[in-house]
Amino acid sequence: MKNFFKFLTVIFAVSMAIFAISCNKRPYNPNQPNVNINFTIYPNTIEYQELNTVGGWLYVTAPLPSYGIIIYRCTLNEFKAYERKAPNNPYACANNRLIVDFPYVLDTCINYKYSILDGSIIEGSGYNLIEYFTEFDGSALRVYN
Repeated sequence: MKNFFKFLTVIFAVSMAIFAISCNKRPYNPNQPNVNINFTIYPNTIEYQELNTVGGWLYVTAPLPSYGIIIYRCTLNEFKAYERKAPNNPYACANNRLIVDFPYVLDTCINYKYSILDGSIIEGSGYNLIEYFTEFDGSALRVYN
């Protein structure tokens, strides 16, 4: 009986380790730009009035080879930040930037559609939107990778 509990403990520990390792892992996308993203904005200010309300979004610039970033306000305290470079076949057209047609993000070059809510692909096949991390403290929004 003692060995059985040891066995269950080992199985539980291994399962939890695998679960912990698999969490917060994003699938590798070879089209993700190799760029350092780390900036802070203040979305509750007039400068970023598009982000003052839930459901608001805007484009911000980022250093090359990024094509810019789409920031979307999901809730009062949660934001999403997506790369504007197309995650699937980004060089199919010259300067292929994603555009927002709320509630979608569109790749008009190859007619793919993504959800702005979570970055998932809706029409087409391949990778979801390239997403950056966000941290919001009620005043400042940090976007980084």
